[in-house]
Amino acid sequence: MQLGIVGLPNVGKSTLFNAITRAGAAVANYPFCTIEPNVGVVPVPDSRLDFLSELYHPEKYTPALIDFVDIAGLVRGASRGEGLGNKFLTNIREVDAIVHVVRCFDDPNVIHVEGRTDPADDIETINIELILSDMEFVERRIEKTRKLAKGGDKKLLSDLELYERIQTCLAQGHSARTLTFTEEEKTTLRDLPLLSLKPILYVANIAEDAVGGPEPQYVAPVRQIAQREGAEVVLISARIEAEIAALEDEERAEFLSELGIETTGLDQIIQAGYRLLGLISYLTAGPKEVRAWTITRGTRAPQAAGKIHSDFERGFIRAEVVAFDDLKACGQMAAAKEKGLVRSEGKDYVVKDGDVVLFRFNV
Repeated sequence: MQLGIVGLPNVGKSTLFNAITRAGAAVANYPFCTIEPNVGVVPVPDSRLDFLSELYHPEKYTPALIDFVDIAGLVRGASRGEGLGNKFLTNIREVDAIVHVVRCFDDPNVIHVEGRTDPADDIETINIELILSDMEFVERRIEKTRKLAKGGDKKLLSDLELYERIQTCLAQGHSARTLTFTEEEKTTLRDLPLLSLKPILYVANIAEDAVGGPEPQYVAPVRQIAQREGAEVVLISARIEAEIAALEDEERAEFLSELGIETTGLDQIIQAGYRLLGLISYLTAGPKEVRAWTITRGTRAPQAAGKIHSDFERGFIRAEVVAFDDLKACGQMAAAKEKGLVRSEGKDYVVKDGDVVLFRFNV
């Protein structure tokens, strides 16, 4: 999973990126501090793997990983090449989902590119640039498809109708993600890299003194926009996250307790990212390795096995499965087997989040 961190200049993107990746990206109080995208690979925190590690004492511990990409700040006119617009838009096309950082605090010492704090306007600025860029893509696709469909091909005519529906939506100033598509239409759109179609998570960057207290007034318009788009909102303070990232585990837990928050911003962003992209993790465990494998929700056992190795999918026989919660309650795999909680599943089994799986195969 690759998440692109975007936003206007000076909204806290790089500070947040540093906090969640500890990658040391450049941070400065001026626009376009980030020119080339910084990439940080982050292990997904998973207490289930910690339990399995205590159980098996494996040689390797391998969590799921997420790539966070810190992309250059966007300004009005980016779709026409203003600022670093073209580079910015190209970088966004390569990510799976967008983490849109929105400034929801006042600070006269931190320059705002528009000169004032207005989350709704900030979001609109970026969304409009994404929409304008998408319109160019769609217009070219419509022109090409219209020529090809002159022969009356039903599939091409159906595609043309789909592209024109998206064009109408974009022309009205709405992101493509606000539309509903059939499974067949989703398949058609896979080769159309629309920016405004990507799943989006709004990260409201609030002041340090607002953490753990009443929700700042600036957050309300962010929630309203997210609701219209079917998106999610996470509240964090990028500066607080930077402080948390510098602490050891015990200190971190104590610091979070003092602030009155249960989870770090990183955990919230990762959880939201999994939900946005319809992802889950299944687990494998043994003396050699405990590991989390990320798959799409609804994946059947042979295809889940294929994440490990293509031979596992090709020669799939069965999957021995136990739900993590059942294994934890029993304390040992042997006890789970005695209670009949370890099941033998075939090719039609849909793997669930937290399944601990042993695949049997023969090639």
